[in-house]
Amino acid sequence: MRMPEEQNRILTDHLSTWLFCPTDTAVKNLGREGITNGVHQVGDIMYDATLYYQNVLLNEEKQGLNRLENIGLKKIPQQFLLATIHRADNTDDATRLAQIVEALSEVPFEVILPLHPRTRKKLAEAGLILKHNAHVIEPIGYLEMLALEMKAKAIITDSGGVQKEACFMQKPCITLREETEWVETVEKGWNTLTGPDKNKILRAVNKLNTPNDTINLYGNGKTGVNVLEILFNESLS
Repeated sequence: MRMPEEQNRILTDHLSTWLFCPTDTAVKNLGREGITNGVHQVGDIMYDATLYYQNVLLNEEKQGLNRLENIGLKKIPQQFLLATIHRADNTDDATRLAQIVEALSEVPFEVILPLHPRTRKKLAEAGLILKHNAHVIEPIGYLEMLALEMKAKAIITDSGGVQKEACFMQKPCITLREETEWVETVEKGWNTLTGPDKNKILRAVNKLNTPNDTINLYGNGKTGVNVLEILFNESLS
């Protein structure tokens, strides 16, 4: 309940006529809140978008275009971890932020870190400096982020959306939070919750593995079609 996203979700869900859920877990959560009317499990619209824009990027590659040539790096490392840090719980607490910085500085890989302005400010205020293995770049666009996710060995993040994108890309994810709204990613082994604990982060990096279970957790990429069909049928009834 400390997360603004969760407060907004509860308010919006209780006001809504139709609720389009990405997973069975989401349907069950609504049921526990007494919301059952107008609830449909349709898959995740983010998965639709990811599939679509993955194809855009692959087609650009075939044409010799490189989305990553203007992100501020002379060369993309052969193997790297992609990291994002922006959540207030991590950035506004200098001790938590220091643990994350120390972990990123000690991992046995190069790290690409598109740095959120909030995080950049907090790092400067706390006097925290990332070591030479971390390539700090300016914030990047959606397609550039997807391109980095596609090439990364694994992803370290405190973002809700990036956790799912890591799963879509079948990349191991390390989440710098003690809990996640995307519990399926943890249950299936794609996501490890470490919080901002340096030792837990380093252990998770050292144990990186791709689970054998590659089942798709968020639909079949036709969520938009599913939503439209439900709304069309509702309009006829």
